[in-house]
Amino acid sequence: MVANNENSLGTTHEFAKKTAQHWPRFQHPLMTFEEQGVANELPLTYVPFKASISKRGLSLSEVVCQSYSVGWFGEMNVKKQRRLVKVLCNYLDGTVNLGGDLDTMNITDYEDRITVPIPKAKGTDYRSSHHKAPFGSKAGRTMIVQPDEPWFDITKFRDVMYKGYISEVFVPYMDPTQEWYYKTFFDAGEFGLGLCAVPLQPKTDCAANAVFMDGYYAGQDGKLIKMSYVICVFERYAGDIMWRHTEIGIPRETIREVRPEINLVVRMVISTVGNYDCIIDWEFKQSGSIKVGVGLLEMKGVKYTHTDQIKEDVYGTLIADNTIAEYHDHFLNFHLDLDVDQENNSFVKSKLQTTKVMEDNSPRKKVAKHESSDGYRFKGMETFWEPAELLVVNPNKRTKMGNHIRYRLIPSFPVALLLSHDDYPQIRGAFTNYQVWVTPYNKSENHGDDTLAIWGHRNREIENKDIVLWYTVDFHHVPCQEDFPVMPTLNGGFELRPSNFFENNPVLKTRSPKNMEWPTCTNKTS
Repeated sequence: MVANNENSLGTTHEFAKKTAQHWPRFQHPLMTFEEQGVANELPLTYVPFKASISKRGLSLSEVVCQSYSVGWFGEMNVKKQRRLVKVLCNYLDGTVNLGGDLDTMNITDYEDRITVPIPKAKGTDYRSSHHKAPFGSKAGRTMIVQPDEPWFDITKFRDVMYKGYISEVFVPYMDPTQEWYYKTFFDAGEFGLGLCAVPLQPKTDCAANAVFMDGYYAGQDGKLIKMSYVICVFERYAGDIMWRHTEIGIPRETIREVRPEINLVVRMVISTVGNYDCIIDWEFKQSGSIKVGVGLLEMKGVKYTHTDQIKEDVYGTLIADNTIAEYHDHFLNFHLDLDVDQENNSFVKSKLQTTKVMEDNSPRKKVAKHESSDGYRFKGMETFWEPAELLVVNPNKRTKMGNHIRYRLIPSFPVALLLSHDDYPQIRGAFTNYQVWVTPYNKSENHGDDTLAIWGHRNREIENKDIVLWYTVDFHHVPCQEDFPVMPTLNGGFELRPSNFFENNPVLKTRSPKNMEWPTCTNKTS
């Protein structure tokens, strides 16, 4: 998409790159940064493309290009075995808001298809240094200090989870037109999710008391590449209450006990394909809970400036002049290798069932009871419409009261599929057919794409085995004007919470931190 000013016209350009065939049966490695960098520069030296830019009176120096995966739509011919990508180009016009064959690095196809009115660049820059008055409201000054240094202790522990990570992110856009139908991205499998991690800014991306960690990955040539400041760890106190109780039933006495909640947060930010960032928080609570938070637009130039002008099907929301934000989904699948007090665990679904009261001496009609079913050969479950508890149980250990030691999965929104099961993107993203899968551990089973659906239907035993829980977080994004030009954070996630893991409340004896008194400061006047 090319953008200049309100009087200019733009065009959508598509390129495909030609690559050598290395992997049989359509199994291609992900696109490396080095490959994408070279591919993105190809249009700038391609004569037909330069002619398209010139005839529109645009400057080639303001053009930037980005490569995208082409997806799979049932093609089985030889041509589709090549590692093709599409390269779409945008015109900056002074802002930074960006709306063929990888081995031989040459352009195999070029299309100059349509001309559309250009979205205005004015008002789309999100950099504070480029903003002018009037400004938005200003928050009061804040300060986060930790004079006694971090006090978390990792020397005492019990096993809960051996490993947890995002196995795949599936982002299908809901537009069947030529310019958009192929945008059904798999951010981990196609682009490398961890490779897209970005350096975190102290005091803005993370709290002032955060410590930072570097990350590493193997480059295209196999050499180690360092990524600085991509993980931060900090203790968070946001004014939340861990537990409290006020007792007013004792005559002439009021008892009040309150404990503030201070949690350990491990954060990473991923700048993925397109123009959205993904914030991943692993939050470890003193109560033993593990809370995983996911904080999450892509624009399309059209000929409309008001919704009343739209007389054809569109697949998004008109959020600015000549700018439609497409409807799309985000499915994030988490690989959770749980070892609750040891490797061998079982999965149990405990339903809350309504039962009729049979006792004649009770005025109650119905009550709720638990009905547990072991996941002996559990495959998955579609949604969470019925009330139930999903539990990972250690069948070999009990508490002093005789209850099995276990952890409970507290899900977020139910996953609701909007694609048909025979749609090609859904065939690839079949892990979204169920929100939860449970499989026996296998070190070769790492990423939740279509293969997770295959693994889950193998009907393997998961009773008293080393098992893996696969959980999918789902966002259906219907953009609105408040999402432009930068969307406020949209939050989701899930929680793993102890359930008969401890003998009693593990934070009962937690002591509140001491209040810190600051000396009075005054301005010195002469």
